[in-house]
Amino acid sequence: MVLSKFMPTNPKFSQKFAEAARNAHATATALVDLLENYTDVDAKVQKVRDLEHEGDRLTGEITNLLAESFIVPFDREDIISLNNELDDLVDDMEDAARKLSLYGVEKPLPQMAQLARVVEQQCALLAQGMPLIENKAQLGELARIAREIRALEDQGDTISDEVQRTLYDGVNDVPGMIRAMRGGEIVALIENASDQAQRVAKTVESILLKNA
Repeated sequence: MVLSKFMPTNPKFSQKFAEAARNAHATATALVDLLENYTDVDAKVQKVRDLEHEGDRLTGEITNLLAESFIVPFDREDIISLNNELDDLVDDMEDAARKLSLYGVEKPLPQMAQLARVVEQQCALLAQGMPLIENKAQLGELARIAREIRALEDQGDTISDEVQRTLYDGVNDVPGMIRAMRGGEIVALIENASDQAQRVAKTVESILLKNA
């Protein structure tokens, strides 16, 4: 394997991961638009779902590229992890949007939009950092991006904790209980996306450290 360090690698991996990060950011932006401007819900949910399908396509392309490549830019296990984590990030956002439509939510909790905005900022940072993944000189920049993503994840935790404290306040009937439970489920999905963005950042940082 030592020889492989001196052989050319396939630049398409960096390109595809950058595309996947941009798609995750587009998905987060669409989710924010859905929650902050809660009109034409079905059309906006469909937009999120279309972006999730694009994410699936990119995930498949990276998987196929890995199978076809003899020399890869970093460990195959890390490529698989990063690919799956980006896919899960988009899946969580799509699941949250789909549940809004499926449950017929008339008015989202304000914390849903706040959390989605956190995820959008995290994804913007991922889209900014992903093209640098093979640039050893950018380790410091990627470390800074990872710190910002972690700080945003902490903000997301604070918002989620607020929801948990107040979710059932004033609920005194079964329909209200069902609405609260469904609202809590959607909030949890968006928080999961925030957690997943942090996992992506950690994996990117780890890849660069291994190859520094």
